Formats: sequence, structure tokens, C-alpha cells
Amino acid sequence: IINAIHIPQANTALIDYLSARPEIERLEYNTNYTRLKPIESSQDIHLLESRSPTTIEWGILRIKADSLWALGIKGNGAVIGGEDTGVELVADLKKSYRGRLTDSTNDHNYNWHDAIHSLNPINKDLDQNPKNNPCGLDTLGPCDDDNHGTHTMGTMAATDQQIGIAPDAKWMACRCMDRGWGGLASYIECFQFFLAPTDLQNLNPNPKKAPHVINNSWGCPTEEGCNPSNFKTMEQVVKNLKAAGIFVTVSAGNSGGLGCASVNDVPAIFEASFSVGATSNAKDTIASFSSTGPVTIDQSLRLKPNISAPGVGVLSTIKGGGFARLSGTSMSGPHVCGAVALLISAFPQLAGKIDLLENILEQSAEPKIISSKCGADSTRSIPNNIFGYGRLDVYRAYLLAKQLLTVPLHEQVEVNTLKVYPNPVDQIVWFELYTSSVNQKDVASTITLVNIQGQVVLVNKDIHQSMFYLDVNSLPIGIYYYKLESMNKVYNGKLMVSR
Repeated sequence: IINAIHIPQANTALIDYLSARPEIERLEYNTNYTRLKPIESSQDIHLLESRSPTTIEWGILRIKADSLWALGIKGNGAVIGGEDTGVELVADLKKSYRGRLTDSTNDHNYNWHDAIHSLNPINKDLDQNPKNNPCGLDTLGPCDDDNHGTHTMGTMAATDQQIGIAPDAKWMACRCMDRGWGGLASYIECFQFFLAPTDLQNLNPNPKKAPHVINNSWGCPTEEGCNPSNFKTMEQVVKNLKAAGIFVTVSAGNSGGLGCASVNDVPAIFEASFSVGATSNAKDTIASFSSTGPVTIDQSLRLKPNISAPGVGVLSTIKGGGFARLSGTSMSGPHVCGAVALLISAFPQLAGKIDLLENILEQSAEPKIISSKCGADSTRSIPNNIFGYGRLDVYRAYLLAKQLLTVPLHEQVEVNTLKVYPNPVDQIVWFELYTSSVNQKDVASTITLVNIQGQVVLVNKDIHQSMFYLDVNSLPIGIYYYKLESMNKVYNGKLMVSR
């Protein structure tokens, strides 16, 4: 996944030798990472009876996932990856595990990987006995040494339709932390497993078995050694995953109480990460703990988070077959992963189209106006550094995708055969279509504009010129999607009306 080598132990002589090698760009310490701990401590977990909840969880209703269930869209065909403290095969996660063969047998090859090969020194074990970890080391099947990974996976793929957003999706997982603590190498090892899953001997990698989307409810603060001098490695890893067609969801962090510019941990700060803030239930407001932008730790002033989703009092699975309500952006990120799985289930041609998926989720989000501002925000800014583009609405995302994908993407031609300018546009936007030797006068083209709610706002049919314009002066400012149909081809793109 990246041109790097992990050296578990190195003395001064080896470090000096490697530093002098011309083919080595840099050396970095394998700094320690931690999961984003839920706001409630583990001691406060409230265990329910060992039975499924009887009402649909509030977060599912808020993002309108149940509206897709009513259409028969429940995640079938989508694969979710969980990079966390592991997963326990509790009842509500057994059937959705991709490695399940029968009720009593599983094939963990290509579906499970354990990147914990030694005890993490931050746990301060008096010895290196693997039994200090409830799961041990180098496990060959799903196990959770905490509760965090089982809880996040339940929100995404529990087969109980009261708590699992995509109950018909399949999941795979990689344990990257020892009781909540990991390191740069363990995180990269899990990302590499998701890029090209391997068998239990860590051999025979097969990218065809990669998940469509990965949830990452963890971060690395500066006090644990992450700083701008070593951001580059993890950032390149995330970029490579995105380039490979894998959607990387990252929780924004729980440092909102510190005010603006509190999205400051990797990988949430990266452009390639789809970062998620947390909203509360009662008034659909931002959670007080949810980290905000802009990103200042790398001096980029990048707007974050990308979007927000339910993250307060979220009920999901935990070890032992029980259920618990937890709060944190760790709980909001899985809502986005589940939504991605639903969209890919509805429109398989979206798989691997990461930029398009991100645009659909952002432009269909429920806009949220802010009372206080961060960075360059005004109180009317959308997106903004508190909610991002707004609160996730997967049903609106489905309607927008439906408008855009009337023709399968594999039948569409590359957008570079069409020039659209200016973009952003004030009044007049020009479309210039490059075609083959066919006389354009013999071809009838149609252009359609769709707003972020998925509503058609403009249609111009029977166009017989390779270069034509649209007058958008009457349209409100905002984001629109265009669809140009010509010669049995479809050209899709995004248009911004700005004045």
C-alpha cells in the first residue's frame, strides 16, 4: 500500500546506517495511536437483555435508512471493512460476516486479519505474556479485546434491522489495536489488508476481495507522537486506498469542547478522508463534543468535517451478546459507512466511484445553519466547519443518485471529452462536446440539470450543436448536477451557480 518497511526493533547503529542510505527518504518512529473513546466510559456501559431491540434506532430513522429498506434496499452486494479493536461474532453479526459458511463454521481467510503481534507498551504490562490481552496475539478469527469494534460494526451491519443500517451487507475486519492502543505500523498493516486481503498466513493477496468502504473510529493526537513531520506516510496510505476505489470514512474526533480547529488528529485531517462529525437526537444539533474545523495543525485551513451523522446515545452490539448506548464521533462514522453500503447496493455501478459517492452524500445532506462560526464561515455558510455539508440523509442521497445514474456508469464516456465553462457560473455556462467525425447536426442531444434534492430544474432537448450554452440566471445559487445525453452516451458532472 506504500513504499515503506516496518522494523520492529532497531538500535542506534542500524538507524545511523539506514539514515545514510541514499534510497531512503525518511525514518519515522512507530508512534502509538488510540481509538476515539466513547464519551461514556466503559464502566458506564448499560447492558440490555440479550435480545434484539424492539424499535428502530433513532439514528436510522434520522438518516432515513428505513425509507430504503421499504424499497428492498438493505445493503445486499456491499462489503464493509472495520478497522478497530476487533469484532466479536455475537448473534447479530454472525450472519452478516463474509466468512460465514454455516451456523457453526466460518472461513476467516480474506475476511479477518490481526495486526497485533506484540503487546503495546502503553498498556504497561509487567511482562509480555500474550494472555494479558483478552484475545491474545495474532488471532486467526474475529475477536474484540475491548467493545469498541463490536459496537461500531453493529451500527453498520447487524442483521437486527432495528440497529444495523445495512443488515444485508457483508463485513470483514482487521484488529489494529491492543486494548485500544495501536501504532503506525498496525494501522498501515490493516489498511494494506483491506487493499488486498490475504489468507490467514498473510499470503496470496487478492484485491478483488477488498471492501467497498472502511470505517475508522480512531485518531492519533500529537501527545502520542503524531505531528506534521510524520503525517505524510499515513496521508499517502489513505490517498492510495481512495485511488484504489475504497471509500475511507473517518470519525472527526471528540475534542469539540476545545472550540474551533479541533479536528486535529490523523487521519481525520486529510483531504482524502471522508470525516464525520456527530449530531444529537432531540433538536438535530451538533454534539457538544464533536470536533470542528478548519484544520490548522498542517496549516491547510481545510474545511472539516465533510458531513455529520447521529452520534449521541447510539444503541448497538457489544461483547457477550448484549447492547449498549454510546456517544462519540466513533458512533457517527458507522452511519456513513452503512449509508455507502446502501447506495452501492442500490446502484452497483457506484462501487469504486469515490469522488462521485462523496459528492452525492455531501450534496444531499440536510443543510445545517450555524449560530457560531469557525474559520472563514459565516452564519449562513454551507458547507461549514461545524456540520460540514450538513447531516447525513441517505434517502435524499438515493434520490440524487437515481437522477444521475439513469445509464450505468460503465456505459458512460470519460468527462474529458466535454468542456464546461465557466464553472462556477454566474449567468451563462457553455458546453463544448468533442465528438467523432459524425456530423453533430444529425445528432439530437439532451441536457438536464438536477438540484441537490434530486429535482430536475432545467431540461433542454433536441440540441444539434457541438457547442451550446445554458442561461442559469434564474436558478438559485448552489450546487447542481448536469447530465448530457448524446449519441447513446452520457456525460455527468457538477455545476456550481455562484454570484
